[in-house]
Amino acid sequence: MDGRAGPHVVRHVPGAHVTGLSIGRVALDSPVVQAALSGYSDLPMRVLARRFGAAYALCEVLLDTFITAIGKNKRNLARVAVAADEHPVGGQLMGANPDDFAPAARRLVEAGFDVIDINFGCPVKKVLGRCRGGYLLGQPETALEIVGRVRDAVPPHVPVTLKMRRGLDDSPASADNFFTIFDGAFARGAAAITVHGRTVQQKYMGPSNWEFLAAVKRHAGGRVVLGSGDLFSAQACVAMLRETGVDGVSVARGAIGNPWIFTHTLALLRGEPAPPPPSLHEQAAVLREHFRLAVELHGEDLAGRSMRKFAIKYARLHPEPLTVRDAFVAVKVNADWQAVLARFYAADGPGRDPSADVDETADCAPP
Repeated sequence: MDGRAGPHVVRHVPGAHVTGLSIGRVALDSPVVQAALSGYSDLPMRVLARRFGAAYALCEVLLDTFITAIGKNKRNLARVAVAADEHPVGGQLMGANPDDFAPAARRLVEAGFDVIDINFGCPVKKVLGRCRGGYLLGQPETALEIVGRVRDAVPPHVPVTLKMRRGLDDSPASADNFFTIFDGAFARGAAAITVHGRTVQQKYMGPSNWEFLAAVKRHAGGRVVLGSGDLFSAQACVAMLRETGVDGVSVARGAIGNPWIFTHTLALLRGEPAPPPPSLHEQAAVLREHFRLAVELHGEDLAGRSMRKFAIKYARLHPEPLTVRDAFVAVKVNADWQAVLARFYAADGPGRDPSADVDETADCAPP
């Protein structure tokens, strides 16, 4: 293999079944979760992911200093809003100064998050330049101090987890730092670690190295490891679980505008045939519900603007993806939204598989 787990062809597995996993005291009913996605994994996206089968979802990555200074601004509070029907839900923190993590972690627990996740993986230039995210993979002492501070700050029943890439680059020193942080975090009480198979230097280019994920899981033994990278289809999710041995998969960009990826993955894990892409009427129903949840959280004006980035991802499932994408780009208010649905989704028909449309945008840089 070249680092990727080969072609992801999984059609039917007789006798297969879905097994859950535990993140500390938080029990999940399946091994398929939604990752933190900056600018995307807000309450509406997480709620839909959970309804469609994600066992757990993470809030978009939040700066520790933003959380501690959040105040009573309605727009800011919407970013830490938690719905009653989405538990368990995780909040992800990113920062540079260990002193800032503990108060931010406590604030997320107060907001209702069940798990606190720490981002040591973001490869975005502006994040690295501020000594955050993936930068800390080169600073094991600071990274482990952060883990210890967060673990000490939150109640024992609240699990602390990490998101890591396989290193800053492919050098031996980077590999040493990875395992120093990986083992040290578990020693300091981390309940699980999600590992992305690319280096920070790679950003989102090239294949995710699933062989590395398999090696990490063998090294981890009974400790909980989730895999991430190149999960754009249900087939890929099942293939990663089988071929690497990780305990769970964390679906990131593959879930934007495609909550069906969770339903379809669970079907394959149960040994059922691969479901077809959602029909146009199925897509329309989810688009309407996503917009309704966004209006409920943000108000119509902000929802109309913020939903465009989701809509252009949903458009990938339409038989005319580029035309529908351009129509959604022009949406501003609910009336515009409904007009696009009436024009392109009124007649039912088969949808298309969006998994070939790989999106190279980042998923971790906070605004």
